[in-house]
Amino acid sequence: MRRFLIAGNWKMNTTRQSGVALAGELAAVAANYDPAVEVLVCPPHPYLIPVAEKLGGSAVQIGAQDCYFQAPGAFTGEVAVEMLKDCGCRYVILGHSERRHVLGETDEIINRKTRAAISGGLHVILCVGELLSERQAGQTEEVLDRQMQGGLSGVTEAEAEHLVIAYEPVWAIGTGVTATPEQAESAHEHLRNWLASRYTPAFSERVRILYGGSVKADNAETLLGQANVDGALVGGASLKASTFVPIIEAACKLSTRT
Repeated sequence: MRRFLIAGNWKMNTTRQSGVALAGELAAVAANYDPAVEVLVCPPHPYLIPVAEKLGGSAVQIGAQDCYFQAPGAFTGEVAVEMLKDCGCRYVILGHSERRHVLGETDEIINRKTRAAISGGLHVILCVGELLSERQAGQTEEVLDRQMQGGLSGVTEAEAEHLVIAYEPVWAIGTGVTATPEQAESAHEHLRNWLASRYTPAFSERVRILYGGSVKADNAETLLGQANVDGALVGGASLKASTFVPIIEAACKLSTRT
């Protein structure tokens, strides 16, 4: 059984005070989480250290929202993989649609970041997903194939052992519109089949594929109940314990059934 992963992407939100307070709330209830469910939060870079310190010793992991592909040096404004590890990060989110479509990151750049993060010892959450226009044109699978091929070019099966995929339909991120369970499952099944053909079927069965896109307490259990949905990458709902914890609890509830 693949272990559920519930990851909170705080994006460009919180202050140091509110981020640490949120981390404290999560740490306080983490002892009650089912060990079959892994919990992760990814705060903005300036708050990684104080949030990591607040989470220290708890069951909640910490990750970053991005990294650069070069070693430390003359790259103003960027953050290196080893810096993130030094802050206590175990994971890094790469290829998020906001970085692709707002900040102009290409598959080539995402691939360089992915290879650097993996070689540096971080677990990568690689985000893929289609625009509304691409879904309406019937291009969802074509887009997913292109982003997977681009993002994982040159990455061997051994190097990808700690890879996580996050399917985030761009039309469902922060819009309040959620993919139906059937739409999510169809995309996740396609991604798993792609991994099986690119690597091996056994490997594809080990990779966790998260769903992201307006995940909330009232739809989490239905989405997580799909055969190929192994967790969630949560945006807005991860900014309050009152809305994030119920999503974790939905995963805990499902994990006890299997």
